[in-house]
Amino acid sequence: QVQLVESGGGLVQAGGSLRLSCAASGSIFNINDMGWYRQSPGKRREFVATTTSGGSTNYVDSVQGRFTISRDNAKNTVSLQMNSLKPEDTAVYYCWSAINGMNYWGKGTLVNVSS
Repeated sequence: QVQLVESGGGLVQAGGSLRLSCAASGSIFNINDMGWYRQSPGKRREFVATTTSGGSTNYVDSVQGRFTISRDNAKNTVSLQMNSLKPEDTAVYYCWSAINGMNYWGKGTLVNVSS
C-alpha cells in the first residue's frame, strides 16, 4: 500500500512564501514522475509542476519563475517552494506521483493567499 502525505499549507499574505512537502511511503519499488496539482473552489484540478526522476522539471505558465519544484529520490519526497504568492494561487494543493506504474494522490493541503 502506497501513501502520499502533504504538509506545509497555510495562510499567507500576497507576496509571501510557503513551502509544501510530500512524502511517499509504503511498498515502493519504482517512482517515476512526482508533482503538484491544485484545485480552486468551483474549478477543475489543474497541473502546477512536475519533476522526473532525473530532475527535469515542468511548470504551468502562471507559476513559472515563482515556484520551484524539487525532489529527494533517496527520501521519496517532493517539495514545492512557492514565492511571490498571489491571491489567485489560493487552492488545495495535491501531491501526485507515478509509483510502481500507478498514479497516486495525496489528500491535499490548503494554501490560502490573502490580498
